[in-house]
Amino acid sequence: MTARSTFTQVAPGIWVATATIWTSITTAIVGPDGGCVVVDPGITVPELEARAHESRARDWRVVAGFSTHPHWDHVLWRADWAGVPRWATPEAVASQARTRDADLARADAEAPGQDRQLFGRLTPLPPGTTTLPWDGPDVHVVAHKAHAPGHAALAVPHAGALLAGDMLSDLEIPLLDTDAEDPLGDYWAGLEALERAVAEHGLHTLVPGHGHVGDAAELARRLAADRRYLDALASGRLPEDDRLRTPWLADAHREHVERIGA
Repeated sequence: MTARSTFTQVAPGIWVATATIWTSITTAIVGPDGGCVVVDPGITVPELEARAHESRARDWRVVAGFSTHPHWDHVLWRADWAGVPRWATPEAVASQARTRDADLARADAEAPGQDRQLFGRLTPLPPGTTTLPWDGPDVHVVAHKAHAPGHAALAVPHAGALLAGDMLSDLEIPLLDTDAEDPLGDYWAGLEALERAVAEHGLHTLVPGHGHVGDAAELARRLAADRRYLDALASGRLPEDDRLRTPWLADAHREHVERIGA
């Protein structure tokens, strides 16, 4: 065990560590034999080093990675974990290939020193894949188009956990993919897909990509809060949402209004 732990267990086999940038969460799904899938590792180089060091110290064998979507802060990796697949949906892989140069520039500005050879080198899941192809407990892939092309959450039934990617945050409003043909419709559909997964698999622990882990009541609260935000956006009303007090999120909301009103 490391002297300074970075991971905390939040459900059976589900461990999380929080970065200093944007309260970003790295998740490790650990099977009974120590096999481990690392989800959205980040963000600074020292933080990634700490995650790799602790995974070794805990005798976890990193057998795969998973990127919930193609944004730069969700496609980072460490040489310690090289040689294993880093799954994402085919749509996410294609999107990341298109934006890789711009994303590398953003990474250099926000969290410099990343491994440029490993950055964004994702492995597309076979089309139609609904369960991760590993030897651990079932992990279901919940694909949709909210927030980014090829976004996917992971449902882990044995742990009752939903790894939501960049959705259902307590800190961030719903962030639409404003380049999509129907950003609002895509986000509605994404929330519906997550809610179906919660009901189907009996999920009660929420792990967002940014923010804080929540229980069943908090999961329901965030679903309701995000729906209220989308309702207000669709009707042209100013949302009553404390998350808009954060300046960059207020800017994102103004972008949403311009796009939806276009």
